[in-house]
Amino acid sequence: MSKLTAKIKHEFMEMLPPTIYFFVILHIVAIMRALINRGYDVTLPTSVSVTIAALILGKSVLIANMLPFINRFPRKPLIWNIGWKTAIYTLVALIVHYLEHLYEYWKEAPSLAAANQKLLADLNWPHFWAIQILLVTLVASYCVVAELVRVIGRDKFMAMFFGPMPPKPAGQAAG
Repeated sequence: MSKLTAKIKHEFMEMLPPTIYFFVILHIVAIMRALINRGYDVTLPTSVSVTIAALILGKSVLIANMLPFINRFPRKPLIWNIGWKTAIYTLVALIVHYLEHLYEYWKEAPSLAAANQKLLADLNWPHFWAIQILLVTLVASYCVVAELVRVIGRDKFMAMFFGPMPPKPAGQAAG
């Protein structure tokens, strides 16, 4: 396997857990939003946009984890890094959530500024903040698990969570 192929595989495997997690939770959020707003099912376009958002958030987590300031408190109790990462990821989720609504208004408005003004006037703020609170809770859950994996190691975590894993072939590095 070439170095480029190995690097792409490594990046993909790093991106996979947060992407799957966000794929599931964003669909839960979409279903809850649909139930709150109309009581209807989640449509295919909604599911596609949620999938794209999950891919973006998965890649965002991967990029954020490369930043030098993301693992700011590695020697302190886990709650420090969990709180820090939750705050950063929540800020990103808030921006994405707001932009998602802004995009819907922008399709109908003559300009981005007009769309933003209409959004600020029309948005059902209690629903928006209810969804944001749910996202904070789910992001915090992700950060708890990610920090546990970081501290105890992926293999040990997987063995603790799913049971003993089969041994790796000789010559393959532990992850």
